[in-house]
Amino acid sequence: MDPDQGLYLDALFNIAATNGLDTGRILCIFGFCRSTEMLIVVNGRDPPLLSPFSTPLQPPSLRPVSPTSPSVASAPQVMQILVIYEHHHLEKQLVLAIVLSSVAVALIFLSIFVVWIFWRRNQNDPEKKTAQGSDTSRGITLGPILSKFSSFNTAGRKPSLAMVEYSLLESATNNFSESNILGEGGFGFVYKACFDGGFLAAVKKLNGGRQDCEREFENEVNLLGKIQHPNIISLLGYCLHGEMRFLVYELMHNGSLETQLHGPSHGSALTWHIRMKIALDAARGLEYLHEHCNPPVIHRDLKSSNILLDSEFNAKISDFGLAVTGGNENKGNIKLSGTLGYVAPEYLLDGKLTEKSDVYAFGVVLLELLMGRKPVEKLAPSQCRTIVTWAMPQLTDRSKLPNIVDPAIKNTMDLKHLYQVAAVAVLCVQPEPSYRPLITDVLHSLIPLVPVELGGTLRVSDPSRSPKVEF
Repeated sequence: MDPDQGLYLDALFNIAATNGLDTGRILCIFGFCRSTEMLIVVNGRDPPLLSPFSTPLQPPSLRPVSPTSPSVASAPQVMQILVIYEHHHLEKQLVLAIVLSSVAVALIFLSIFVVWIFWRRNQNDPEKKTAQGSDTSRGITLGPILSKFSSFNTAGRKPSLAMVEYSLLESATNNFSESNILGEGGFGFVYKACFDGGFLAAVKKLNGGRQDCEREFENEVNLLGKIQHPNIISLLGYCLHGEMRFLVYELMHNGSLETQLHGPSHGSALTWHIRMKIALDAARGLEYLHEHCNPPVIHRDLKSSNILLDSEFNAKISDFGLAVTGGNENKGNIKLSGTLGYVAPEYLLDGKLTEKSDVYAFGVVLLELLMGRKPVEKLAPSQCRTIVTWAMPQLTDRSKLPNIVDPAIKNTMDLKHLYQVAAVAVLCVQPEPSYRPLITDVLHSLIPLVPVELGGTLRVSDPSRSPKVEF
């Protein structure tokens, strides 16, 4: 071996050992470094000796090297081999770094995606939306109320309602004293309740143990937990105590329309314009149930005792224990329920229940407002007469109509407005449902009859205004 090659070989061993390279393979490569084949390996191509078309393998010949060439010819080749090994080592490290970086980025994006999914799910939670909507659209925010009820628990079937402790109801109603009774419903009494801080509410006590009572309670909680409208009563909470069920409502200081019309005052507090406002409010509540609820809600028990009045005579529909949902369908499988005098003929005779059944009941309420008479009057122990049967012949006769108006409001309204209301009432109580208007049409007919300050469009300073009946 040439002395210069020996020097390069020693240098190569040292470099290989320092960098962890295979010295045996370096020796093999070094043996061919002066040949043409080795130059091809150095340049990054497969050596001809591995190709099936290469010439037979020739043993390497160790020829003397010119004294002037070792440093010029051999050294660069050895360094080039080392660069090749270093290059492959760096490539492996680069690939490993890229793979690890890709996995890290994928995990970051996956985490962000999972967080986004949870956020969207919380945003689209219908029960949370109901709870948020109830605080804003009911007109009574639950926050201040619940802060007054220190014993209220927020755990309940509806996040917008509060579960009230029985002991709190006992204390607020003075142990359900008779002196606090506001009225009586089909399943129990309604009591006035005064909670800590002077907050007033109405508590309906449902006598438990009956299937109908339980169904009414569930109906009230399920529907009023979702429905919020200025002309529909607000349910604030409920209580379960043994077999008894309690519902807590906002207190309506002027009681029911029935009490105002047929109680001791006999309607003296209800002027013509206030009566028209009450009718308009009730129509707005019904329109919300029929047109804006999905599915539509049929109240099924609209009557003057279920129209409550606040301190300013704003009317709100209450008592949803018999309400059903489902739209314009034959509800033959539903048990016949309602109040005599308000039940539509098709429902009473054939069990056919639609939104038009509520329109019929609304027409009866409108007749009560006009005439101040009860929906059913007893003529004899076994004989009754409905307000519809009695009034219909006179409602269509303009000469007789002023004579059947409630004495408390007689001669206080424009006669053209009286004819308008009578015409609406006649249409609402038609025996054939298809002849009755939609509650939306009734609503638009009443708006021009109510003064602007009471929620309508009538300007009282313009007595000549006479709206037309349009359906």
